[in-house]
Amino acid sequence: MSTSNYPSATPPPSNPPRRDSKNLIIGLLAVGILGTWGYFLWDKNKNDQEMTQLQTQYVAVDSAKNELQKSFDASLSRLDSLTGYNNELEGKLTDRNSEITKLKGQINGILRKQKLTAAEKRKAEELIAELNEKIGSLEQEVARLTQENQTLTTEKAAVTVERDTYKAQKDTLETVKAGLENKVNIASTLNAYGIAITPINERSGGKEKVTTKAKKVDKLVISFDVDNRIAETGSTEIYVSIIGPDGKPVSVEALGSGTFTTREEGEKAYTARIPVEIEAGKKKHVEFAWKQNEDFKRGNYKIAIYHNGFKIGEGVRELRKGGLFG
Repeated sequence: MSTSNYPSATPPPSNPPRRDSKNLIIGLLAVGILGTWGYFLWDKNKNDQEMTQLQTQYVAVDSAKNELQKSFDASLSRLDSLTGYNNELEGKLTDRNSEITKLKGQINGILRKQKLTAAEKRKAEELIAELNEKIGSLEQEVARLTQENQTLTTEKAAVTVERDTYKAQKDTLETVKAGLENKVNIASTLNAYGIAITPINERSGGKEKVTTKAKKVDKLVISFDVDNRIAETGSTEIYVSIIGPDGKPVSVEALGSGTFTTREEGEKAYTARIPVEIEAGKKKHVEFAWKQNEDFKRGNYKIAIYHNGFKIGEGVRELRKGGLFG
């Protein structure tokens, strides 16, 4: 076998199959990467769409919740406007208020949630509709009761005016009646006349003798007649006041003396109080004896007779000094 430095005329073998395989792999990788990016882009777009849909749904639900809250607040406002009337109408609507309070609690329980399901939204709408129906019924009831109350108030005002008118008339009549009764009372005061003051000396054996000597007088017999044309039959009292020679009232409590009120002279002391039975239109004779627990003194004894607070008669009797030595 010979060797030569000249190049051979036959070309050397080449590797085209290896280069084609590399290009294919690169192409496949490029397609894979593009596919992956495409998937990522599609998935991101899909997620963005879902997020947008969720946000739209949330806004819609939140808006619906706000509308429900507004509707509920409007119902509560109507209810508050009725509360004052309800209080004034003496609790006549208590049962209905209890039902409304229960509904308010249920609605509040739903609306306190951050997110509402469709079922909860429907439930809230139903409860608010029921609440509005009950409030409407309550408004009608309050209107009816208010009208009745206004009618009663008007009637009460009319009755009050009528009552006050009758009361004023009654007061006037009572004043007139009291005035007439007072006049009749005054007019029925007895008249006293035929007044006599008789000093009596009581002797042994029961004999009595009239005397003017002070030291012999044992008692003063006072007598008089009384009458009045309009005085009614019945019992009355006459007061007799005796004034001694010293100008002082003769008053002995142990013998029945005391004080009484006169219409013109104020409080006065009386010596004796005498019960008298009067017969209408007839004269009555009155007589009593005054015996005191001390000697009678020389001088004038004055008597004043009172009935019904008025002085109706008076008289004077002098007791003198007796004998040579008095």
